[in-house]
Amino acid sequence: MAPRRSGWAAVAAATALAVPTAAAVAGTAEADTGWRLVHEEDFSRFAPSGDTGWLPDKDGPGSRYDVDGYDNDGGFFRAMGGPAFGDHLDGMDLYRRSFSFGEDGWLTAELAKRDGVREPSFTRDRLPGAGPSGRFGSPEHGGAVVLRSTEALPAEYRVEVTLRTIDFGGQRGGEWDYGGEVNGYRPSGCKTNFPWAASGDFTRPECDWHDVTTDSNGFYFLSVMDYGRPAPHNNVFVHTHRKVVMDGYNRYRYTGSGLRYCDARTGELQPYEWGSGNGVNMLFMTDQRRYADQPGTEYVMHSECGTEVGGGIVSQADLVPEAMPERDYRFAVERRADRYVLEVSGEFRHIGERTLRYEQPFDDGENPVWHYNRTPGEYSGEHNATWTYPAPGGGAYTDADVWPAGSAYPDHFLIGQPHMNFYEGSARVDDVRLYVPKGG
Repeated sequence: MAPRRSGWAAVAAATALAVPTAAAVAGTAEADTGWRLVHEEDFSRFAPSGDTGWLPDKDGPGSRYDVDGYDNDGGFFRAMGGPAFGDHLDGMDLYRRSFSFGEDGWLTAELAKRDGVREPSFTRDRLPGAGPSGRFGSPEHGGAVVLRSTEALPAEYRVEVTLRTIDFGGQRGGEWDYGGEVNGYRPSGCKTNFPWAASGDFTRPECDWHDVTTDSNGFYFLSVMDYGRPAPHNNVFVHTHRKVVMDGYNRYRYTGSGLRYCDARTGELQPYEWGSGNGVNMLFMTDQRRYADQPGTEYVMHSECGTEVGGGIVSQADLVPEAMPERDYRFAVERRADRYVLEVSGEFRHIGERTLRYEQPFDDGENPVWHYNRTPGEYSGEHNATWTYPAPGGGAYTDADVWPAGSAYPDHFLIGQPHMNFYEGSARVDDVRLYVPKGG
C-alpha cells in the first residue's frame, strides 16, 4: 500500500511562509469586494444547543424531513421498486439527529444513519499546528452528516468555507488503495446503494445491488440547496435539489470519457487519468434533466477550457490531499442581484496556486439555474414542466409541475456528506463565514 502522505506535504511545509494559504486570504472578501461579515465560525469554541439525540425518522408524512417523492420513503422508489421497495424500507430502521451552534445558532448539523452502522458525527477537533476545526465523520456509507445554514440565506450573500483536510477517497501517492481502504472505504461486508436506486431490479438481495466501494466516493465542499431543511437523504433525492454545487466525485480507477479535467495552464481538456481522482466539480444546475429515465438535473460547467453543458463532467482543478493540513482550500458561493458565482482558491495539482471563479446568470435565456427564485415574484413559470419516469412493468412515476409559477425556493447552503447510500470518510473545515453587501 502507498503511504497516505507524499513529498507534497514536505514541499507545502517548506513553502508555507512564501505563499499565503487559502485561510490567510479568506478574510479579504470584506475589504476587496464590498461585503460585510455578519457571521463567522472558527471553532475556537463549540457549544451545541438543541441536540435532538438520535430519533427514528423515515421522511414519512408529518416528518420535518418530508419534502417530496424522492425522499427516503418516496413515491419515486415505490413506483420503481414496487412492493419490494416497501419491504426493504419496512425492514430498515432509519435515525436522524440535529443540533445548532455558533452565534445565535446560525449553523445546524444534520446527521442520519441506518440501523447497525457506526454513527456519523460533527465535532470540534484540533490538529497540531493547524488550530481548531470542525470535523465531519462519516465512517460508514449507511450514515451521513452535513452542516447547513439554520435560516434561509438573504437575497444577496457570500458564503466561504476553508477546507483543512479531506479523506473521502481519491488517490494518495498515485494509489487508489491505501491505508487498508479502497477509495477511502473501509472493507467490511458488502457496501451497495441499497435500497435507493434510480432503476434496476429491487427484488435483489442487498449485496447484489451496485457496489459503491468500486464506484465512487466524495464530499460536498459547498452547495446551495432548494428546500428548507437540508439534511442527509438518498443520493437520488440530493441530485434533484441542488441549485449550485462544488463537490468531489472520486471515481475508482475510472478510464472512460464521462469524467475529464481542465488543464487551466493550457485551456485544454484532459482525461480523468491526468488528475488524481481528487477533482473539484463546480456545477450550475439547470432546468433540464440529465437523464430521461432517472432523476437529476443537467450541469453547466464553466472552466478555463470553456463552457460545457451536459456530457462528461469537467473538474476545474485537482486537490492535493497529501499536502494537507499544511495547505488548505477556500470555497465560496455568492448570490448577487442576478447571478450565482462559484469560487475556489488554493494550490492545485499541475496548475499551482490559483483562484478559479465562474458565474452564471439566474436565467441567460438558455440555461436557467435550477429553482433560482427565492420568492414567487422572481419567476413567472416559464420553465415549468412535468417529468415522467418509466417504471418496470409498464408503470411510471410522474413529477408534475417541477417549477411552477408562484413557487419559491429559499437558499440554504450545505457542506458535508449528504448521501445515506454512498460515500464515507472524514473532513475538517477551519471556518465558515457569511457576508452580505455593505450597506445592506
